[in-house]
Amino acid sequence: MQVIVRWCLFALLLVAAPASAQERIGVVLMHGKWGTAGGPIQPLADTLRARNFLVATPLMPWGRGRDYDAGYPQAIEQVNAEIRKLREQGATRIVVAGHSFGANAALAYGASAGGIDGIAALAPGHTPDLGGFRKRVSPSVEKARGMIAAGKGDERASFEDLNQGKTATISTTPHTYMSYFDPEGLGAMPRSAAAIKTPTPLLWVIGTSDSLHSAGPEYAFGRAPAHAKSKYLVVESDHVGTPRVAAADTASWIDSLAR
Repeated sequence: MQVIVRWCLFALLLVAAPASAQERIGVVLMHGKWGTAGGPIQPLADTLRARNFLVATPLMPWGRGRDYDAGYPQAIEQVNAEIRKLREQGATRIVVAGHSFGANAALAYGASAGGIDGIAALAPGHTPDLGGFRKRVSPSVEKARGMIAAGKGDERASFEDLNQGKTATISTTPHTYMSYFDPEGLGAMPRSAAAIKTPTPLLWVIGTSDSLHSAGPEYAFGRAPAHAKSKYLVVESDHVGTPRVAAADTASWIDSLAR
């Protein structure tokens, strides 16, 4: 009789368990330009793992040591591969997140592939469509276009990169460069936000001292398909510190997607 009673209580607990307790959330968390998993995203990754999320922090093509060795479409495929790994580990829901260029890529993934349960964009960066950035890299964009038109799109050459006011010369192919720096391509966040395939919860986190703060939600967040769980969050931080400052809020928002 005691065995039967215990089994009934166990069954009741299973039925009463909240959805969030029955599910496992997987997060692909991407670093910013010239960065690695051990940079500004690490405090956020640690917070997510402490909440029992499955977290992947891949080294992306714009990261330190890779130096644009693959184009944006290949970066999207890399995220796909990370998602498959998370699902194999037991993830039932998937969030694609990132900081700076990684946030740009999270939006690009939503526009290119979709089929995810949330997008978290922290201190979004890389703005080839905006004034100062666009003007600074314009000579390199025109150089890449010219080489492609001349049938030299797969020949390696030197181009300019811009990261929070700092410049660097990178060596890659015109096709790869244009995949990231075309002002009307995947790197343009307003276009990516508007092209998100299905209404998907979007968390946009921006610091008060971030250069993109003045652009407001109208820049890209407001262009995404509306969703009841989407959130535009302003925190007291600069560009680099946003993942750390917003770590707890980001984890809570992701957790809410399972409820």
